[in-house]
Amino acid sequence: MMHNPTGKKRLELALLLSMLGILAPLNIDMYLPGFPSIAEDLDAHISLVQLSLTACLIGLAAGQLVVGPLSDARGRRTPLIISVVLFALSSLLCAVAPNIEMLIAARFLQGFTASGGVVLSRAVVSDVFSGREMTKFFALLMVINAVAPMAAPIAGGAILALPFAGWESIFYFLSLLGFIMLIIVMLRLPETLPPEKRMPSSLGTSIKTMGSLFKARPFIGYALVVGLIHGGSFAYVAGTPFVYQGIYGVSPQVFSVLFGINGIAMIMGSWIIGRFGGIVSEHRLLQGAVVTAVSATFVLLIMTIIEGPLASLVISIFVYMIAVGMTFTSSFTLAMKNQGHVAGSASAIVGMLPLIIGSIVSPLVGINEVSAVPMGGILFGTAVLGMLAFFTLTGAPKHKNPAADSEPSHD
Repeated sequence: MMHNPTGKKRLELALLLSMLGILAPLNIDMYLPGFPSIAEDLDAHISLVQLSLTACLIGLAAGQLVVGPLSDARGRRTPLIISVVLFALSSLLCAVAPNIEMLIAARFLQGFTASGGVVLSRAVVSDVFSGREMTKFFALLMVINAVAPMAAPIAGGAILALPFAGWESIFYFLSLLGFIMLIIVMLRLPETLPPEKRMPSSLGTSIKTMGSLFKARPFIGYALVVGLIHGGSFAYVAGTPFVYQGIYGVSPQVFSVLFGINGIAMIMGSWIIGRFGGIVSEHRLLQGAVVTAVSATFVLLIMTIIEGPLASLVISIFVYMIAVGMTFTSSFTLAMKNQGHVAGSASAIVGMLPLIIGSIVSPLVGINEVSAVPMGGILFGTAVLGMLAFFTLTGAPKHKNPAADSEPSHD
């Protein structure tokens, strides 16, 4: 098994794992410019279209809870291959959905199967890297992955701009991408969890592992920080298609650009952690990130209440997304340190919480179709709760992640 690879092997692994990691943001963001046309074509209310996003997020969360522990017992490679195959097939099902109810169901399946790429790419990082190298590599991974939220809506808008192309074309593209990824994984990704490091395969063992991780106070603190702040950002994902296009009157293509530039913010946030993580403690950097998230969303909420100009919303969200990028990168590395052979389960929890929270907040932004206040209020509220979780659960910075002290024994 590889350990802290360098040079060409490191870059190749980063690109491969990034491809797996982008399944989720592509799955979430790429069809956003098509929301209005989906509502029209399927004769569905806006809130039902947003519910298709919620279904996808629930699927992503549920899938991680299944795939994560399964990979701790069976290895990473086989569950990943199965997940990618089913993702490609469920994307086809989304494309041919005849009504909104079928689309919502298909989106759940698409999210469930995309979860394999998300949770297992992170577990592989924990298998292969350790210490400071894990922080640096995951920051690199997040910089690459942050391009996906930036490019996804732009690509979706470009597909919609093609002659005779409808929102269904976006899902045909995702299906094709899934099959391409399948070939690459089968050819280039080795197994990273050897049999001697795997856990016993039983429901009871999985539940016991999850339970002990939830009881590890600092671990669950970091998981809640990223869950609340990153999860809250889905209110922006679900809300901006209608706020920007419906309230401020921008075109789908302009919306795609405005939405996509926040990928740059995510890249900046991840870069800050990768660049300064060895100089300033990650815990301290995370503290700065949560305070920035609260400050930016407070300004955003005020702007939505007074119906400020579009630029005020765009700038506030951009700063907020820098904080999200910092939070996501630093929280993950702090939570995953020393998790060892339960990395799949730990990765599932860290990845699940933002999706559960996102699935709750996404439909709420459509309560008032002519106001951006619900979006601003949800973003501010989740940021404040994330800051409270940080200060009450994670404790003072330490050289060793305290979550590991409560790691269950599976010897």
